[in-house]
Amino acid sequence: MISGEFHHPESAGLPAALVNAIRVALAHEPQHKAPGSYPLQGDKLFMNVMTLTTSPPEEKKAEQHQAYVDIQLLLTGDETIYYGFHGSARECEEQHVEEDYQLCSHIESQQVLTLRAGQFAVFMPNEPHKPGCSVTQPGAIKKVVIKLHHSLLAA
Repeated sequence: MISGEFHHPESAGLPAALVNAIRVALAHEPQHKAPGSYPLQGDKLFMNVMTLTTSPPEEKKAEQHQAYVDIQLLLTGDETIYYGFHGSARECEEQHVEEDYQLCSHIESQQVLTLRAGQFAVFMPNEPHKPGCSVTQPGAIKKVVIKLHHSLLAA
């Protein structure tokens, strides 16, 4: 997991492909878009704009992905994300290959990150994360999740 401020993604030491993905997504002004999925570079790079109400972590499951890097940009509100290191997901359900996700009930040696509006978090493939959790109480957030296919990291 890597985090930083999305208006200065290079300051977090991100690879060029991740910095570019953030800049491309922000150029499409996700803050003005309705919730939905928007292609940025075919199926290799796209963004999902979403609005939701955060909830207590015990009401949520963690997720992890195999093919895509998750770049989560918080546009409004505050959000807690619980996460773990590569391979730390436990009690996992069946892998949904087509949608590239797997839900898990437990993260071994779980870590905690609080995102504020204007910040991002990057989760590499097989790094479990539980986004959308309340900081202190449920609250409305708007975020964009950029999905970057792992093959673009080698480009």
